[in-house]
Amino acid sequence: MADPLPICYLNGAYLPLGEARISPLDRGFLYADGAYEVMPVYAGRPFRFAEHCARLTRSLAELRMEDPMASGEWREMIARLIERNGGGDQYIYWQVTRGAEWGRNHAPLPVVPRTVFAFCAPLPVTPPDVLERGLACITAEDTRWARCDVKSVALLANVLLRQLSVDAGASETILLRGGELTEASAAAVHVVVQGELRTPPRTERILPGTTRSVVEELADRVGLRHRSVRVTEAQLRDAEEVWLSAATRELVPVTRLDGRPVGTGTPGPAWRRLYAELQRLKQELAGQPW
Repeated sequence: MADPLPICYLNGAYLPLGEARISPLDRGFLYADGAYEVMPVYAGRPFRFAEHCARLTRSLAELRMEDPMASGEWREMIARLIERNGGGDQYIYWQVTRGAEWGRNHAPLPVVPRTVFAFCAPLPVTPPDVLERGLACITAEDTRWARCDVKSVALLANVLLRQLSVDAGASETILLRGGELTEASAAAVHVVVQGELRTPPRTERILPGTTRSVVEELADRVGLRHRSVRVTEAQLRDAEEVWLSAATRELVPVTRLDGRPVGTGTPGPAWRRLYAELQRLKQELAGQPW
């Protein structure tokens, strides 16, 4: 993974990332008491800013925090940070924690200034061999907490589940709970069953992915039937196609699952149509206001 870009934002200041410091009593450090967003930037233009901003506000509300910035303030900060890091293709990570209090108390929730932090990094490029051959993934039981719809910084369970795929020589861990598909450790999962694109319903079990919504819009553009519906483990394993979608991954095909081929074992025709349409959408948006 490429090194992050040099300039970050911390509590109102733009400064070298290596010089950024927070209090060890920050509740984000002690309790993972915070929420975050990750957004791709194409040619200096943030992709789906309004949707990412709205999801952050919702996540904070679920954690009983007010968003410390209005949408316009987030927009200004993000624009400046992208510019200070040279524009072009990158992604931006930004998070809000409840802040630092003097001591360590579970409750009541303290009224203290929020800690706001953001940094940028080069946008990963999907290697040509992945586009040609797809990814290998494994499955595992979903052991995360019960509020996966909140984009919390408490990601230890996701990290450990992702490590399972690394240990197995695979790229991602696709999660199952009670015999049904939820999502992956760091991506939404889409399956094609009987020519129809299916994605698990938006519940507290999964994150309401912004890239997932883009995939659904692209399906409409190319005339691919799609539904938000329960996907059983059997349907996942017998699917004609399986895809992952995420802000820094875009849309990638899964061609092996637990050592067995998915469909024909090569990226399928539905994925090829939507991937091509996504590239067209990015070109359409280039240079437009965001």
